[in-house]
Amino acid sequence: MGRRAHLIRATLACAAAVAAGAAAAGPQRVEYASGDGTLLQAWWFKPAQPSKGNVIALHGCGGLYSNRTNRRGEAMLSARHTAMAEFLVSQGYAVLFPDSLTPRGEREICTQRIGARRVGQVQRRGDVLASVSWLSSQSGTSPQRIALLGWSHGGSAVLAATDGNREDVSSQRVQPALAIAFYPGCSAALQSNYKPATRLLMLLGESDDWTPAAPCVELGRRTGAEVHVFPDAYHGFDSPSGEVRIRSDVPNGVRPGEGVHVGPNPAAREQAYARVKQALAEAFR
Repeated sequence: MGRRAHLIRATLACAAAVAAGAAAAGPQRVEYASGDGTLLQAWWFKPAQPSKGNVIALHGCGGLYSNRTNRRGEAMLSARHTAMAEFLVSQGYAVLFPDSLTPRGEREICTQRIGARRVGQVQRRGDVLASVSWLSSQSGTSPQRIALLGWSHGGSAVLAATDGNREDVSSQRVQPALAIAFYPGCSAALQSNYKPATRLLMLLGESDDWTPAAPCVELGRRTGAEVHVFPDAYHGFDSPSGEVRIRSDVPNGVRPGEGVHVGPNPAAREQAYARVKQALAEAFR
């Protein structure tokens, strides 16, 4: 079996499992071209009833998939993505998960130094803009009811794709009604004098030593974005399982070469999910 065929089979298996757990009508595999011509693969999860709106969910540097496999040896969506898909579908939203890494020959980029990555925010921004355009052209989808949500590298992609200073962003016919970023890297946005083209919500960990909260707090102060900083929370605080650990294989972070802390904080996760729920309801009134 070729790599592409294996990916399709593996993704279909994990997508079907997520949809079944969320009582959804079923996932739909879709493809569309990104700004650089890359043929993106994405999974569109829909609730059983007509959706209240669409959320484009953007994976972090670890990609869409976990290191776990099912009994047939097929890759599965990560626990974080599975949990968010189930949560959003249960609230009546459709969720689109574009894969920015696999079509470009990468499984993860967390262990790569930022300057050496072949998939950066230029590519991610193109993927997001293409996803918004594709969604807004689908029958039954209201262009005014599209939101972005991303984690870490995907959270930075949320910022990159909503910077009103950029012509490719400001010229988009459809702008998201809401942008939600879980622990993004905000230094680049600060340096570029980022101006949000839509309402922005950032959810941060106070103890995050991978993408620290301070630059995002400052970005929020400058732009008027809504910022929540959760105490005693590290990078990946919204993970539904596991425990805090040190990833020594990550070369980036506050102390390059010393590793970074990652892991859940159940209280912060519960509060963040509650704010996501409320913010989406407000944006899609």
